[in-house]
Amino acid sequence: MAKKGKKYVEAAKLVDRTKVYSVAEAVDLVKKTSVVKFDATVEVAFRLGVDPKKADQQIRGAVVLPNGTGKTQRVLVFAKGEKAKEAEAAGADYVGDADYIAKIQQGWFEFDVIVATPDMMGEVGKIGRVLGPKGLMPNPKTGTVTFDVEKAINEIKAGKVEYRLDKAGIIHVPIGKVSFEDNKLVENFTTVYETLLKAKPAAAKGTFMKSVAATSTMGPGVKVDVSTF
Repeated sequence: MAKKGKKYVEAAKLVDRTKVYSVAEAVDLVKKTSVVKFDATVEVAFRLGVDPKKADQQIRGAVVLPNGTGKTQRVLVFAKGEKAKEAEAAGADYVGDADYIAKIQQGWFEFDVIVATPDMMGEVGKIGRVLGPKGLMPNPKTGTVTFDVEKAINEIKAGKVEYRLDKAGIIHVPIGKVSFEDNKLVENFTTVYETLLKAKPAAAKGTFMKSVAATSTMGPGVKVDVSTF
């Protein structure tokens, strides 16, 4: 196990491992225990009572955070004709088709999110093996495969984040930066929580929201009392 640095050890002393904190307390602690020199990302991990091995209990989607993520997302749009013009007008950072597919095949990844019109997915599928492992493949469930490219771009620029259940039954979602005001992080936190509750699969039985923890980049985890939402 990797040895923790002095700053981390000191920060961890502020967190009572036996306690679950209210959302407001957790946000305050996460900010206080950030040990990096840059503006760290605040992330929340939701451990859910679902079986990730079963297809009818998969959870994947996207949510627009009311206060954004604190990061400007670079958007690449695969579209042609009028939809390409629409994407450019909406503020997409890159718009194209075969030219950008070729660039990606050569190792270019100067973007954060891909939006594609449905008619382009046949071409985008050619680089699926490259995009998939990086979590960059467009998907209708997250609103990134659509003819309404203007709406997709606006939502991404406004602070849209994707969520997906991992093999351990946990969903990790960024909710902002340490520099955010507490109330803005709490609002983003609550929005994600409520979105996941609505996404509960019908096949899921028993307690759905098993545990929740918040943390900053390289900081200690803080357990959150879900009953305080």
